[in-house]
Amino acid sequence: GSTIIEENPQGMDKAPDEKKLSNSEDADTKYSHKLISSCYCCKSFLRSHHELPEHPTVSELMKYSFTCPPHGKVGDCLIWIVVGLSFWGILVAITGELALPGGNFFNLLVLYVVALVAGFMANFIGLPPLLGSLVVGILFSSVPVINVVGHNIDTYWSSALRNIALVIILIRAGLGLDPVALKKLSCTVIRLAFLPCLIEATTMGIVSTFFLGLPWSWGFMLGFIVAAVSPAVVVPSLLKLSEQGYGVDQGIPTLIIAAASIDDVLAITGFSVLLGLTFAEGSLIWTILKGPVEILLGIIYGIFFGLLCWFVPYKEKRNRAVYKFIIVFCLGALGMFGSHKVGLESSGPIAVLAFAFVAGLGWRRPGKEDPDVGVYYRFVWKIFQPMLFALIGTEIDVAAIDPDTIGWGLLAVVISLSFRILTSFVVVMGAAFTIWERLFIAIAWLPKATVQAAIGSQALDYVRLHNGEDEDIIRGEKIVTIAVMVILVTAPLGAAAIKLTGPRFLAKKLPNLSLMSDPEATV
Repeated sequence: GSTIIEENPQGMDKAPDEKKLSNSEDADTKYSHKLISSCYCCKSFLRSHHELPEHPTVSELMKYSFTCPPHGKVGDCLIWIVVGLSFWGILVAITGELALPGGNFFNLLVLYVVALVAGFMANFIGLPPLLGSLVVGILFSSVPVINVVGHNIDTYWSSALRNIALVIILIRAGLGLDPVALKKLSCTVIRLAFLPCLIEATTMGIVSTFFLGLPWSWGFMLGFIVAAVSPAVVVPSLLKLSEQGYGVDQGIPTLIIAAASIDDVLAITGFSVLLGLTFAEGSLIWTILKGPVEILLGIIYGIFFGLLCWFVPYKEKRNRAVYKFIIVFCLGALGMFGSHKVGLESSGPIAVLAFAFVAGLGWRRPGKEDPDVGVYYRFVWKIFQPMLFALIGTEIDVAAIDPDTIGWGLLAVVISLSFRILTSFVVVMGAAFTIWERLFIAIAWLPKATVQAAIGSQALDYVRLHNGEDEDIIRGEKIVTIAVMVILVTAPLGAAAIKLTGPRFLAKKLPNLSLMSDPEATV
């Protein structure tokens, strides 16, 4: 900044490459001088007139951050403000009143922007960003005056956006399942992925039936919702420990991250099957066969279109990763929303999982690898994550919650989590881990968030869409309340527990002394 804008009559202190400015930069510099020469006040805002000292104070940093031209965090904020206002203007021009205050699109935009900011603030103080977004959703639905935002969001749009987020979660899970890599890992991965999830789901299903008065099918639906761990909380926490060298020699971060994807797949599949059985209509034979039929149809859809993606796009296609990203997202969304259209709702998640898994198998062949596809989906997930958690938060009106639901629900969650932690501790006993490492694995298997936000309201959405009975609506609201409560309780506690116990319970990888003794290797 200063080398371009400041004048240097002598020119003796400039480096050769600084003297050779491009024509465009030189023109911009001359124009800037002409622009500010007539106004002395403008010079006080230029970065070239505010050089930072070697050890600046906070006030000096703050003052420097607002100098011109915009830069740093202020420049980033300005970019997003321009993009956001432009996007809102486009919505107003296209949709009219829907994008004006009080309209559906305006409410969604306000909710998303505030959720995004709250996520940054939560991350700044060391909490998972999803918590900030979730709390924003609850506030916009519960606090007087601003609750008009949460109450005036169209339920169909809310459900559709959450389903899109679920499609992204399922695609990432399916593409991340590598059977060859899983074979190399011990059967400990399978035990850790299946047994704690099944034990917790079963425990929650039984306990919630007695404590919350839910039917057996609804209770086990809640069990599989609660049973899934959250990669959005677990993976970043474990990656930070891995970078510091904790548990790397024992392979603990790899073990937990690999098992987390399978755990989520199992929980979503179990929930989808129970959702189909719970709302099956017609003869007894169809009620019994609907679950297996929907599973079979979902697998067939996944295999057919997954095999198609082995050949499309073709190998020589330019920007092949971009086309893979687009094709997988479109076919995944088609499987999810198409299953709802034909009345086979529980087959949608299974179809997306199977499709992403089969497509990923083909893309791992030599010459077909495109790691950028995963990068694109991580970026898209960062966009949809604030909206997903904010929308599930808007389903909660604190004033309307039954205190008994909170009390008995919290007790049911504590009991089911206790069984999960105990099971996780036991299933890794034969893997040559110390008792402290086994305890850390059990603690790391605690946080919940992503799957609960994605499928927690699926049953309630189904009842609303099909004009179900009031009793079923109450049951659906209970499940949503428990799902949100689980996120609020386990996500911050789990993240904090991983951060605190990791350095204490895990062995740190020692540096390679042979390399350190060799100066050339060290350099």
